[in-house]
Amino acid sequence: MWVKICGITNLEDALCAVDAGADALGFVFYTQSPRYITPENAKAIAEKLPLHVKKMGLFVDATPEEIELTCKASKMDMAQIHFEVDDAFWSALKVPYLRVVRAQKASDIAQYKGLIRLVDAYVDGFGGGGKQIDLSWFENADCDNIILAGGLSPENVAQIKPLGFYGVDVSSGVERNKGVKDHDKVSAFIQRAKA
Repeated sequence: MWVKICGITNLEDALCAVDAGADALGFVFYTQSPRYITPENAKAIAEKLPLHVKKMGLFVDATPEEIELTCKASKMDMAQIHFEVDDAFWSALKVPYLRVVRAQKASDIAQYKGLIRLVDAYVDGFGGGGKQIDLSWFENADCDNIILAGGLSPENVAQIKPLGFYGVDVSSGVERNKGVKDHDKVSAFIQRAKA
């Protein structure tokens, strides 16, 4: 299973996640988030990471131009779009991107059906709230293209595996404090997700 550790704010946490086998790391470029990182600090971390680990920038309420400039400045491989946008926005984006569905009801998970997408529990503050989606919504769904986020932890990641998700994304579930990872939890999460 593909695993992303999100909300990286320092090199030690990034290297711990990489050593434990993370496939991707997330950097939050949303200034209202307690996990916000500047593009300069993200770049300093990204430059010390192996090429096979995807560096993903998380954006809220940014223009395609701002996203492209920030991704270039911070050495991100991809942008994660965490807000509602129209087709013109997707067309204008000049960097690889991941669509995010902030699900409030069962039918929301079918948004962007057939495309790789991240499905997160809807919270007012744009993620990192540790809220879990009702797993019954996925019982008869095709989860091959879904990366699940929201309320995941080392304790519950094994129970979502039978649903067949493409991957998982965790932030608050492996933290000691907001923006600071608990290295034992990071290792346990990745190990159980990939077991």
